[in-house]
Amino acid sequence: MKRPKLKKASKRMTCHKRYKIQKKVREHHRKLRKEAKKRGHKKPRKDPGVPNSAPFKEALLREAELRKQRLEELKQQQKLDRQKELGKKRKLETNPDIKPSNVEPMEKAFGLCKTENKAKSGKQNSKKLYCQELKKVIEASDVVLEVLDARDPLGCRCPQVEEAIVQSGQKKLVLILNKSDLVPKENLESWLNYLKKELPTVVFRASTKPKDKGKITKRVKAKKNAAPFGSEVCFGKEGLWKLLGSFQETCGKAIQVGVIGFPNVGKSSIINSLKQEQMCNVGVSMGLTRSMQVVPLDKQITIIDSPSFIVSPLNSSSALALRSPASIEVVKPMEAASAILAQADARQVVLKYTVPGYRNSLEFFTMLAQRRGMHQKGGIPNVEGAAKLLWSEWTGASLAYYCHTPTSWTPPPYFNESIVVDMKRDFNLEELEKNNAQSIKAIKGPHLASSILFQSSGLTNGIIEEKDIHEELPKRKERKQEEEEDDKDSDQEIIDEEVDEKSSGMFAAEETGEALSEESTAGEQSTRSFILDKMIEDDDAYDFSTDYV
Repeated sequence: MKRPKLKKASKRMTCHKRYKIQKKVREHHRKLRKEAKKRGHKKPRKDPGVPNSAPFKEALLREAELRKQRLEELKQQQKLDRQKELGKKRKLETNPDIKPSNVEPMEKAFGLCKTENKAKSGKQNSKKLYCQELKKVIEASDVVLEVLDARDPLGCRCPQVEEAIVQSGQKKLVLILNKSDLVPKENLESWLNYLKKELPTVVFRASTKPKDKGKITKRVKAKKNAAPFGSEVCFGKEGLWKLLGSFQETCGKAIQVGVIGFPNVGKSSIINSLKQEQMCNVGVSMGLTRSMQVVPLDKQITIIDSPSFIVSPLNSSSALALRSPASIEVVKPMEAASAILAQADARQVVLKYTVPGYRNSLEFFTMLAQRRGMHQKGGIPNVEGAAKLLWSEWTGASLAYYCHTPTSWTPPPYFNESIVVDMKRDFNLEELEKNNAQSIKAIKGPHLASSILFQSSGLTNGIIEEKDIHEELPKRKERKQEEEEDDKDSDQEIIDEEVDEKSSGMFAAEETGEALSEESTAGEQSTRSFILDKMIEDDDAYDFSTDYV
């Protein structure tokens, strides 16, 4: 008898059940759409491109094309490298005579060389880009504003850049004394009188807390008398505006103003203060600006932000610690902080940080760490953390310190009387003096007693030419090799001394060995008798009533 064929189960369902499933699916899709809206998943907007009214449109488009070409070239080069590596591997597989033990060290060495070359090329390329961008800013600008830190104005001046501006021809150079609220008024006035002999100098205090554009408009609508930057007020803005405006009127055309200087002097903060908006990136870390940025102030004046100067490694250790555009992780904190501390007045440092007198930098850092509660495991004071703290305070915009002006004014070799007269021409200097006097009165600077006296190391040398960057690494290598050789020689001397001491000790031991062996037999008998007598005395003096059961 044949078995009956089993039919498959029917997929039919009641309408009630089907409609219920459809409803659930719709609800689920709705929920997903709501979540996507909350997350902000929007359609990618199309790039509108560079507007026709933007300045340097052609240059920007050219740069964009060059970047695309470079990326394509890099991709092609990487492809070729991969193909070459694959070809080498295939050859090794086909030739069994080559041993793997000989191949591995070659590959390791090749890989190490590659990584080293990449690291070096990366550092050099970033520095080269800085030089290229700085040159572009100087070439494009009619007036160049060199921003100086009022705490050490001489240390913030770069003779190489100033010389390049002077040699470039009809370009004006103006000095801006920023962070003038961190310097005593007497010292600020003396520096202003010293610097204005060479170039037009503006006393400035940039706002350090710029807000977003929307927040500024809301605040202005709410309170008409309120400052746009809140509690942080900008000084010297009117004087700089009038100075640039008077120069533009004499020229009779639209002008471009370049802002240059060492890292952390406040270049981007000055642009934000003039524009009353956060147009440029500002932060505590050094060297945030890495390329030129064009900001139109009005129809006639355009300002250009630039990356910082590259410090030459031939400068003093204190200048390298204060002016190099690197983070504290890159710079050795103990060396940098010790170099800064060596140039500062010890008595005023003790009063500022409320620590007792110190003999060296290590002692100061240990006391500072204990004072601030900076401890490692086991209660050991965090000396490196204290050094980082000191470095960040001295490179930031919070600590008040000052430098004395030089006793006599001596112009640099690239300046002469005719150049000084040309630089001051077409500027309304009388009005500038009035504005500087007003801003000095308005600024509330610290007292001489509460600020620290710092010994300036003079003008800081910089690197402008790209060819000078290549010479930097070999010099460092030579220095390192010399240091290593010195260390090896000193270690060898110490080892030789130890060997001589040990050998002399061995000879002395052999000579005294015979005498000691004769004395030891008599000494052993005397010690035995002494121990026995002591044991008998202890037994007699022992109180048995103190025993416990």
